[in-house]
Amino acid sequence: MPGFSRILRRTLATVAAEATFPTSPSAAASYLYKERNFNRIVDQFKKSSALDHFRTKNGVYENVVRRLASAGRFDQIHEILDHQKGFRDIKKEGFVARLICLYGKHGMFDYARKLFDEMPQLECDRTVVSLNALLTASVNSKKFNENEALYTELPEKLGIKLDGVSYNVIVKGFCESGDFERALAMLNEMEKMGFSPNVITFNTLLNFLYRKNRPEDGDRVWRMMEEKGVAPDVRSYSSKLVGLTSRKKMKEAVELIDEIKSKGIKPDLFCYNSLIKGYANEGDLDEVKTWHKHIVKNTEYDPDKATFGIIIPLACEKGDADYAYQLCKDIFHLGCLIDPPTLQKAVDELVKQSRMKEAEEVRLLGRNNKYFRYILQVPATE
Repeated sequence: MPGFSRILRRTLATVAAEATFPTSPSAAASYLYKERNFNRIVDQFKKSSALDHFRTKNGVYENVVRRLASAGRFDQIHEILDHQKGFRDIKKEGFVARLICLYGKHGMFDYARKLFDEMPQLECDRTVVSLNALLTASVNSKKFNENEALYTELPEKLGIKLDGVSYNVIVKGFCESGDFERALAMLNEMEKMGFSPNVITFNTLLNFLYRKNRPEDGDRVWRMMEEKGVAPDVRSYSSKLVGLTSRKKMKEAVELIDEIKSKGIKPDLFCYNSLIKGYANEGDLDEVKTWHKHIVKNTEYDPDKATFGIIIPLACEKGDADYAYQLCKDIFHLGCLIDPPTLQKAVDELVKQSRMKEAEEVRLLGRNNKYFRYILQVPATE
């Protein structure tokens, strides 16, 4: 009976897989990071949630929910998060706030709001902590109308006073919705309520303005920050770098890197990626190589998905197959997650230059990598 034989094999395989499910929090976390079958991930996550220490592993929760969202499995996100109601941590506001934020990060605002409304039945107090989580969820879900209703109506209704974090989220909401004037006006509202705008407030504004190619407004906010005695941090400078590189002011951008260092602040990878992107937009592969080499040799950072995503297309455009090939090997050596189309560009360029051996090597690296399983194609040459 071949049909029965197939069923038996599947059953035995399922039993064997279940028998290997880990039972300690650390082993469970390791399993979940590596497992590729979404149904097994959900099953293991629910089982592991019964372990008290596992529920403190915010990184695991973030990773699993992000991967499920990337696969469009939103019902399973709700399944694992709703399952958390069965554990005693659901009476802790901080834990519930984490769940609300997880819903919000992936556009599931209705579930976030439902959980917030259910908190009294779950014997969990609602304070500004959970309200801020709900505000954040509305912004991340781009529910900007709901966001305004939340901060204008809920505080009075529930007897909760907004705090500085609340106002920072509100400012971000206005920025995300494109209403800079209202975001700026909220600074005055903050001060009326006894809260001073801090570096997070200003960074939110700077990030929005410089990214939206509004450098004059960005510079105006920068001056406001200085007038209020708020010291810029590396995120402030990285936003300013975006403004400079987007306008192709590369000389000023390099000078700003030196200024950052002179103030005792370490430029982060985002700063260097902004510089690399600026030179890439100018088609200057030599400068791109120089700053890529600088990251590798002179910083504590490894090039990341953004770095490679900028450099590989430019290397291919310039016909530098050797460089593209080396970058691909670096990606797998570092274990860097990257979009397969970026790697495919390198493979295509190698094939174009009749570098079939290297193209096949990159393809095999993608296929055999235990974490990524990239499916790359090596086109046949004519």
